[in-house]
Amino acid sequence: MAGTLYLVATPIGNLGDLSPRALETLEAVDFIAAEDTRVSVKLLNHFSIKKPLVSYHQHNQHTAGPSVLQRLLGGESCALVTDAGMPAISDPGEDLVRLCAEHGVEVLAVPGCCAAVSALAVSGLPTGRFTFEGFLTTNRKNRREHLQSLVNEPRTMVFYEAPHKLRATLSDLLAAFGDRPIALCRELTKLHEETRRTTLAQAVAYYQEQEPKGEFVLVIAGAQPPEETVLTLEEGVALVLQRRAAGLGMKDAVREVAGDGAPGDRCGASFASISRFTRSPAIHGDTWHTHFSP
Repeated sequence: MAGTLYLVATPIGNLGDLSPRALETLEAVDFIAAEDTRVSVKLLNHFSIKKPLVSYHQHNQHTAGPSVLQRLLGGESCALVTDAGMPAISDPGEDLVRLCAEHGVEVLAVPGCCAAVSALAVSGLPTGRFTFEGFLTTNRKNRREHLQSLVNEPRTMVFYEAPHKLRATLSDLLAAFGDRPIALCRELTKLHEETRRTTLAQAVAYYQEQEPKGEFVLVIAGAQPPEETVLTLEEGVALVLQRRAAGLGMKDAVREVAGDGAPGDRCGASFASISRFTRSPAIHGDTWHTHFSP
């Protein structure tokens, strides 16, 4: 019978955040797969846990993953841990989870700290809907293309960033999104934790003067919905006439301009009262009288 892969969340700065269930799991598994064994062994030593460690990270995942899988298929249990936070989130652990799923190995989450969710919670920005974008690529062209694809994203956006890249990233964010609210969450749960709630333009100016320190989570307001254009009745009538002149039928012209469920609504509910247009031959056979329902 195959073993189980446990995704064990580890503290992102404060050792007191490791859950009792996480401790029990680390003590119970046969071995631990760690992003950096040098980091994880310090955590294990702090809690007096002695377990065999194997390395699993982005540079060896294509060989280490199948090796871990074979041990799981052989009946052993494994805890996957990262240096900080939840494994498999913006992390090569997702490939190991996929391997296990493809081979029928059970995968269980032992939840805990997550920098993205923690930053979102303290950001002061809308949390009902958000998109997690992780780390932006170091390739400048690809990074700008990524940001351009998010220009009209209405949900709150969450990014990770390292201190040595923060200035360039903030400049790219401002260029792509314009000035909008941002919360810069630094060193979460650690001694020098800080959340700076400001705007992108102000953040760019601030970090031109201040040296960025610590790991950052950037929480950025989503795009505001475009303002609807509400036309006066006179403007709406003119648009109907334009559509009639272009060959559109009266019913379709009124429906399109009034936005009666048709694409291309430009005037909204204020024009829904248009009921009919009648043609009068009184003036050169081309005068239009408009009748509106009360």
